[in-house]
Amino acid sequence: MNDNTSNSKAEKNMNINTDTKNNIQNELNAAKDLKQLEQVRLKFLGKKGTITLLNKEIKNIPTHERKEYGATVNDLRQLFETIYNTKKNNLETEHLQSTLNDSAIDTTLPGATFGMGLGAHHILTKVYYELLDILISMGFAVVDDREVEGAFYNFTALNMDENHPARDEHDTFFFDDNTVLRTHTSSVQIRHMLKNKPPIAIVSSGKVYRSDYDATHTPMFHQVEGLVVDKGTSMAEMKGVLWELISTFFGRKTKLRFRSSYFPFTEPSAEVDMACFSCNGSGCRLCGGSGWIEVLGCGMVDNEVFKHVNYDHTEYSGFAFGMGVERMAMLKYSIDDLRLFYDNNYKFLNQWRG
Repeated sequence: MNDNTSNSKAEKNMNINTDTKNNIQNELNAAKDLKQLEQVRLKFLGKKGTITLLNKEIKNIPTHERKEYGATVNDLRQLFETIYNTKKNNLETEHLQSTLNDSAIDTTLPGATFGMGLGAHHILTKVYYELLDILISMGFAVVDDREVEGAFYNFTALNMDENHPARDEHDTFFFDDNTVLRTHTSSVQIRHMLKNKPPIAIVSSGKVYRSDYDATHTPMFHQVEGLVVDKGTSMAEMKGVLWELISTFFGRKTKLRFRSSYFPFTEPSAEVDMACFSCNGSGCRLCGGSGWIEVLGCGMVDNEVFKHVNYDHTEYSGFAFGMGVERMAMLKYSIDDLRLFYDNNYKFLNQWRG
């Protein structure tokens, strides 16, 4: 009786061992990806997994048979873990290779720009260089100098004495009574004339500063100013230079007019207007109904300026003109708020690429 019972239990252990081994091998081999493999692991080693339950059953096995039963279950666990680890490594390798193949880099393709594209000149830089190119082609030389300027060069030598309204602190950034952030690039012209004798044909350009901020003014902006000094220089010559500059920049069909004005450093002085591009001179909101838009200021160099730079006004004459780069850009591209140039709005700046 005891022999028969022992044999039946041995056969049972053998059947458990054999059947479970087959199931382990079949199901692990059938797993096609890591997700399916994890499901197989839970089926055998989870809380209610086959091997886990067999291991819990050991408490119901007679004491003298537990060793053999435990060894059988342990063999099953080791078999499962061996096949599982090999299968997992293979599937991970296959997954990695598949990922690499899907994301392979073709080095012959153009590089990704991530939506930003290549860098480009700011619209103000483009307009600035366009104006300079026109003037250089007419024989002007470009000069620049310091932005922190002495009051003599920024005001006094330009016929603006100590009581002149332009010196008011609401318009000018003062460091002290004699030092300012330059309010125009005319100070560069003064320095150049003090170091050089006529004939002169220069463009002074760069950043200038005034204490103002609204839709048409910013504390920092850019100017391009021209100066010609020679014997016999006339206002007719100045008009010819400005016509060439403006018609090249805005188009040959541009209509101009010279309107009498006042500047402390030129006499006579004039404002240059062009026919409104929006209404073609008929009058609209943009031009205030006049049909004309102010472009720049100009005039013949005042004799008092020549005295400050030691030029003989009886021998030499000259003309000067100046414009804001921002204003020229606003007029050419119909931009209604100067502050847009400095807000760093990508959508706005991207319009002027190319």
